[in-house]
Amino acid sequence: MSMFLNAFKDAFLLIFRGNADFYRVLLMSLFVSGLATVVGTLMGIPLGVWLAEFQFKGRKTLLVLVHTGMGLPPVVVGVFAFLLLAESGPLGSLNFIFTWKAMVVVQIVLATPIIAGFTHAALVGVDRRIGMQAMSLGATRLQAIGVKMRESRAGLVAAIIAGFGGVISEVGAVMIVGGNLYVPGGGFFDQTRVMTTDIVMKTRLGNYQLALAEGIVLLLIALVINAFLTRMQTEKSKRTFWRARVTGYAD
Repeated sequence: MSMFLNAFKDAFLLIFRGNADFYRVLLMSLFVSGLATVVGTLMGIPLGVWLAEFQFKGRKTLLVLVHTGMGLPPVVVGVFAFLLLAESGPLGSLNFIFTWKAMVVVQIVLATPIIAGFTHAALVGVDRRIGMQAMSLGATRLQAIGVKMRESRAGLVAAIIAGFGGVISEVGAVMIVGGNLYVPGGGFFDQTRVMTTDIVMKTRLGNYQLALAEGIVLLLIALVINAFLTRMQTEKSKRTFWRARVTGYAD
């Protein structure tokens, strides 16, 4: 029990004492996962909208692939990415392997189907009459889709947060393509060590208390993200409730 209490103490010391090495690792985690989430959002939301709003040949097959991608094992993604990005691989000329760029690539692959799948589910859950009513009032098809996206914005935010949560907690893929490199005194982009790989390394070295402390910091990040998600969903529920009270119609 004392180890857990000391770990909580160490976690707060890591956050507030200003440990430069810890902050470099934390910022690299947020940078890599944040960038991958932004790119995954730019790809995943349009894909989810396309799957939800349009009928085309191969749609069901693509939807199955997206749903499968939501559960991709990160280690498998890491192995495939390593074979592609290694010096002897077809994309070796990019020199991405064992850099932050390779870690962003694998996290984009992991985040995009998650965001697309949640986006599809959010739009499918919107009452079809909303889009039809918008078009009956003169809106174009794209404008009607925009109306439905506004109605499902809580679900779209949930999609983005789910994508971010999925990649920032991932360890296998970034370990394989990034190598968990740390250069003392080097530049920020010279390292590939992130929170999850640092936790694994410290655990292997027997530094369980510090590994647990860094795990607590990750949990605190997840807590902040989920608090934001809960607030968004609560605000959406309140708006729906009062709209139903005033107009007699619920979304």
